Amino acid sequence: MNQVCDLLIKNCRLLHKDFSTGNDCAVSVSGNQIAGIFAAGESLPDAAEVIDAKGKLLMPGLVDGHTHCCQQLLRGSVADEYPMIWTRILVPFESNLRPEDSYVSGQLACLEMIKYGTTSFADSGGVFMDRVADAVIESGMRAAIAKSTMDTGNAITGAMKETREEAVSNTEALYRAYNGSGEDRIRIFFAIRQVMTCTPELISMVRERAAALHTGIHAHLCEHRDEVSFCLQNYKMRPAEFLDSLGVLGPNLLTAHNVLLSEHDIRIMAERGVKVIHCPRCNLSNHGFPKAPQILEAGASIGLGTDGAAPNNADLFEEMKTLRYGSQAFWGLAAFDPIVMTCKMLLRMATQGGANALGRGDELGTIEVGKLADMILVDIDQPHISPTQNLVNTLVCAAGGRDVTDSIINGKVVMRNRQVLTLDEEKIKADAKQHMREILSRIRG
Repeated sequence: MNQVCDLLIKNCRLLHKDFSTGNDCAVSVSGNQIAGIFAAGESLPDAAEVIDAKGKLLMPGLVDGHTHCCQQLLRGSVADEYPMIWTRILVPFESNLRPEDSYVSGQLACLEMIKYGTTSFADSGGVFMDRVADAVIESGMRAAIAKSTMDTGNAITGAMKETREEAVSNTEALYRAYNGSGEDRIRIFFAIRQVMTCTPELISMVRERAAALHTGIHAHLCEHRDEVSFCLQNYKMRPAEFLDSLGVLGPNLLTAHNVLLSEHDIRIMAERGVKVIHCPRCNLSNHGFPKAPQILEAGASIGLGTDGAAPNNADLFEEMKTLRYGSQAFWGLAAFDPIVMTCKMLLRMATQGGANALGRGDELGTIEVGKLADMILVDIDQPHISPTQNLVNTLVCAAGGRDVTDSIINGKVVMRNRQVLTLDEEKIKADAKQHMREILSRIRG
């Protein structure tokens, strides 16, 4: 009698750890882990649930290393706007959110991410992150959630600005309530919103408490010139050097954007094991070209993020394309280097790099026996993908989030044939429209 597993995905192409692909493969899941990987012709176990994935590629779920679930209802508001978008648009909006707004925004964010093939994400935080955590638990997704912390800055008002004691205490309360919840799908991080809005005292307290609780820190870093200028004027150091002087640079630090890094910044961040996240579409439209090839050369881990729905959508396939072509145009052509950013590098960023940033690189990011079963199926039997001489290249250059048909997170099917099973899509869209109207009414008085 064959051993029985909970889920069997059969007849699929399979993306292996080394980015080779196998035909007619199968993967079994028991509980929340990958239990077996089977080549063509091998005997398969019996299963409580079977997915016939003929014509589809099974690959690791994508990981969004930097997003803002509470900005989901800002969609369409920041394109064609002059700086500073953050102080003129984002802060007033987030300051006017109420708990239920954050919950609905979190639901909508999870719905969108699931439909684009994202299975895990890191959120750098808003005010009512307990309600975002509720939405994530309901959705079945995996997340590292932080509460935004800011204790200085003239543009910061209302609930966004706290004393440093309040900021740390409120994150600790969130940690006690939600860390490890949702079958350990939820992890709570501390946050350093950015160096211009966090005093050295707050940053030091965050470092100490994150270390004591053995959790991560999520920070915006070297996103724009004003930030670098602020640090040079006030601390006589660049932002990365300033954080290093406070003992913050380390393996538990996730930094988002990382556009204006010097060669020295890159070296010390790589030496300290900092997890780097690029947000290509947002960065190229507002801040510039990140030194992704140099960061990889230094040995640092890079992941990809979307930076939320305000500037674009949650499709990490689009982020891969943007970083590929942007890096080629800016760094590759100048040196006649056609492989400055390869498709394998980009796929690794969108999967393993993001998993590393969430502090779960040993559990996620590849399809291997014993790892957590966070996987997606991509319909490759389509004219823009098949036939192809190199599936990995075509996956990065031609496929998109809308080609994802099924999503398995923590061993459970959360999307089947483009239908999200954990969330009520029509209700969420209707609720989101209503909440957007109410938020805008409050902002405009």
